[in-house]
Amino acid sequence: MADINTGLIAISAATAIGLGAFASAWAEKAIGVATIGAMAEKEELFGKGLVLTVIPETLVIFAMVIAILIIGMA
Repeated sequence: MADINTGLIAISAATAIGLGAFASAWAEKAIGVATIGAMAEKEELFGKGLVLTVIPETLVIFAMVIAILIIGMA
């Protein structure tokens, strides 16, 4: 039978992943909007915009590492 600590650890790991994914999506949306606006004026900025759009994905990777560390504490 699992005790309360197991549940709290699971909730903590899920919160880490959820908040990391939310923050990544929020940042990616803002960068995407700015990239489209910049590309409307200068089409040469597509490559830079693409790279900047992908950078927030690292937030989810870091959140996953934190969740793994939290689960490993059990």
